Amino acid sequence: MNKIDPQSWKEGLALFKEKTEAFHAGEIDRNGYKGTSGKFGSYAQKAQGLHMLRLRMTAGRLTKDKMNYVAESLKKHNVSMLHYTTCQTIQLHNLPKDAVYDIMEGALDHNIVTMGGGGDFPRNIMCAPLSGVQKDEYFNVMPYAEALGEYMMNYINTPKMPRKLKIGFSNSPANIPHSTYRDLGFIAREDGKFDVWSAGGLGNGPSFGVKVADAVEPNKIVYYARAMWKTFCAYGNYENRGKARSRFIVEKLGGAENYVKAFTEKLEEVYAEGENLDLDIQIPEITKKGDGTTVSGPRVIEQKQDGLYAVCWHPIGGTPTPEEFIALNDLIQDMEAVELRIDPDESVYIINLTGAEAEKVMEVTKNGAQSKFELSVSCVGATICQQGVRDSAGLLKACVAAVREAEIPCGALPIIHISGCPSSCGTHQTGTLGFRGGVKMIDKVAHPAFVFYVNGCSLQGKEAMGREVGTMLEAEIPAFMVELGKTVAASGMNFDEWNAADPAAIERVAAPYLK
Repeated sequence: MNKIDPQSWKEGLALFKEKTEAFHAGEIDRNGYKGTSGKFGSYAQKAQGLHMLRLRMTAGRLTKDKMNYVAESLKKHNVSMLHYTTCQTIQLHNLPKDAVYDIMEGALDHNIVTMGGGGDFPRNIMCAPLSGVQKDEYFNVMPYAEALGEYMMNYINTPKMPRKLKIGFSNSPANIPHSTYRDLGFIAREDGKFDVWSAGGLGNGPSFGVKVADAVEPNKIVYYARAMWKTFCAYGNYENRGKARSRFIVEKLGGAENYVKAFTEKLEEVYAEGENLDLDIQIPEITKKGDGTTVSGPRVIEQKQDGLYAVCWHPIGGTPTPEEFIALNDLIQDMEAVELRIDPDESVYIINLTGAEAEKVMEVTKNGAQSKFELSVSCVGATICQQGVRDSAGLLKACVAAVREAEIPCGALPIIHISGCPSSCGTHQTGTLGFRGGVKMIDKVAHPAFVFYVNGCSLQGKEAMGREVGTMLEAEIPAFMVELGKTVAASGMNFDEWNAADPAAIERVAAPYLK
């Protein structure tokens, strides 16, 4: 199985630089530039002259070397904003073009690849972030996610796919990477094998996936990834981008049964090609031992390795300050076996800590979420993103501020999911409460607004799309969250208990705010 040397990607950087210079000179427009820049993991932001760069972190894994490179880049280029994404990457924002060139090229020396970070390519492979250290996982899926991530880079320069391709690995029914509704998902089983799901996704025309295989041996997963690529290229829509994701193929082929048949035929083609795509993976062991120190707290997770801990850090909206990121990097560099794992909810876990080390990590990350509600998810929003309709990040900050001021107790509000547009980068469609950026016409005047969704769920076997119940004005949503929190708190129950007791209660509280 071919592996691409990260250094080989440097050969294409001249084209990116050429197109970027032409864009800044006004020789090509934003859409024309996006067609090239997306392949290199970069987009022009709304603000003139500034760019975003997306650093792929396969399986959400951020080693000390990678983290140190990011930290040094933040300092070298005085980067003002970084963001943990729901696809487990790191985005650097507000970059001038010369900083993009330098960071993109230097990243390859640390096995950080930006290629295929945007555009119609296989995207960052996703994975349950605590794989390998989680007590209740079925098995450690991360080595398989990383191996498949390397393999999928072979498809960056192959015949063009209709659109992007997202792949996830789950290590338990928690389904944290949403693997049952990705373009391709590998779901761990108790027997050490994978069930395989395909043709799912959020956004326009959302759909849960179709199970295409049961009990697949882990060393055979690459055959299924190649079959997915073949299926997508054979049946995907190359004419209509709005219908060009794999989830639309199921309807095109007449239903799930026909999709499974088509996928199986492509899988048979892959095996018939005769190429050995078997994986030979040695599952790494964590040899670090606890030192007898212990720690506890709401952000602390005991690992399955005795005496070791993980600490969760959730900067509000997944956007830490550069200073916080640098401080954490400086702290962990001398800690044995410590690394970061990015979660699809925009948190990070700092793993393989002794109790004493965890105490130090908690101190430098203390400015993150202080309650369950503050773990809420938001994309970067319309102030930065070209596609954005509403300022989702700004709305989340306003809601957090209002809830803090009202002193709503922890547990009275759930995690909410906010997307600035229908693309669902904030995964609003499967959140307990979701908001999607839009507009509301009142007396022929357009007002910033968000469409409101309730009772979505991402748990394996319980997946549900949130039900759209109406539209709220952006300015009124913080007040709604406060009123909802006060109502739940007055009941004496936490939000989950309150919602389960009366699922229609959310809408009664929301009714005065719906336009």
